[in-house]
Amino acid sequence: MTPETLMNQWTTNTTPQAIADWIDQTETIALLTHAKPDGDALGSTLALARAINLKKGTTGAVSAAECWYAGPMPSWAKKLIGNTKIRHAETGEMNPGVFDPQGVLITNTGAWTQLDPYRAFLEPRLDRTVIVDHHLQGNAEIASRRLICTDAAAVVQPAADICVALLGLGSPSELPVELATPLYVGLATDTGWFKHSSVTPEVMRLAGDLLETGVDHSALFAMLYQRDRASRLKLMAKALASLEVIHEKNLALMSLTDQDFKDTGAAPGDSGGFVDLPQSVASIRVIAMLTEHHDAEGVLTKISMRSKPSAWEGKDPIDVNAVCNILGGGGHARASGARVRADLATTKKKIIEALG
Repeated sequence: MTPETLMNQWTTNTTPQAIADWIDQTETIALLTHAKPDGDALGSTLALARAINLKKGTTGAVSAAECWYAGPMPSWAKKLIGNTKIRHAETGEMNPGVFDPQGVLITNTGAWTQLDPYRAFLEPRLDRTVIVDHHLQGNAEIASRRLICTDAAAVVQPAADICVALLGLGSPSELPVELATPLYVGLATDTGWFKHSSVTPEVMRLAGDLLETGVDHSALFAMLYQRDRASRLKLMAKALASLEVIHEKNLALMSLTDQDFKDTGAAPGDSGGFVDLPQSVASIRVIAMLTEHHDAEGVLTKISMRSKPSAWEGKDPIDVNAVCNILGGGGHARASGARVRADLATTKKKIIEALG
């Protein structure tokens, strides 16, 4: 296989140590992730930024590394971010002004569809961009260096390896707690607080190492899962009221519209986790949460899909990544997503057809 072929494939072509060496030689770095960042996206970027600034002895306004975020943020994001330097574009493209970092480090995605707010900034800088991801698909041309760990439950796992290498430590248990905390948030949230099928001995070993640093497990759980607003519960009621079960497909469909968010006073991020609710029904093997939005181009339906990991009545688990591939998206075998330029009714038909 030629170097040119490798460059165009969604494969790993570097190591945590090599990325740490690159960071060491790069004066300023912008850390990016997908729009509407989740716990893994925030946790990986924040931990890496803190490790970089600790290594380079920079902080505050003159930080060598800063995190860039686009779109709605979780309600607990500010508390996790603390005094780490960030830039945030609620809508539209990210505008960094005259700041031109020597390097760009992207975590938890490698897809143009999820990096649209940064595209104008990224396209002239692909040769100085690094991706650290764990998803099955991506656009390889975005970064000249790629660490793709598809067997990782969360991208904070390879991010932790980079932090350890950068700081010259022997184990994640030696990390400062301010780095370990966002790593733990990413690990816990992406595994459903350690209940998803992606949990492995490596996941639990890393969790144990991070707890050794002084991470407050109970406080983080309370921060993430015990501070809902009443509007989120009202929105949940709307989602559950929309539940449709397609019995011959063992499929549960739920949907929300812009009007549902307006009626309940809920924020865009308030629907997080709703897709997992129908998994409590024994016969349901796959769930699709549909959220219909309207923008300048018309109607857009966002799909979030989950499937149960275990076989059911002799049937193999459903690969929702394969389903979402058909719809123009992707992700993981048990958790995936897509965006479809169609209304809810049309999108539901497309999902049923894609399930075959």
